Amino acid sequence: MSDRFYMDVHVPYPITEGLRLRGVDVLTAQEDAASTRPDALLLERAGSLGRVLFSQDRDFVRIGVTLQRTGEQFGGVIYVHQSKLTVGQVIGKLELIGKLGNAKEFENKVEFL
Repeated sequence: MSDRFYMDVHVPYPITEGLRLRGVDVLTAQEDAASTRPDALLLERAGSLGRVLFSQDRDFVRIGVTLQRTGEQFGGVIYVHQSKLTVGQVIGKLELIGKLGNAKEFENKVEFL
């Protein structure tokens, strides 16, 4: 089963669109009418939908690490700093994860691109 991504409001639209053009299943917080939810609730929402949350907001790293320490379950976070990779590089890496990955691999984890 390939990964399905849930995009935080901080993810530039070209990343979302680039992934969709490559056949990757992506849902944005905006499309889910959740763009004003607090970060912790967005992460919870992503997990409840069976999606891995992708963000460029470092707050999700902190939330994920806190959940790991307390033993709480979550769907997983993939994070990349906004200036670390180009849009094309992010799309390429997420496409590989999206097509070859398994959402179970990311449960309760915080991964850095």
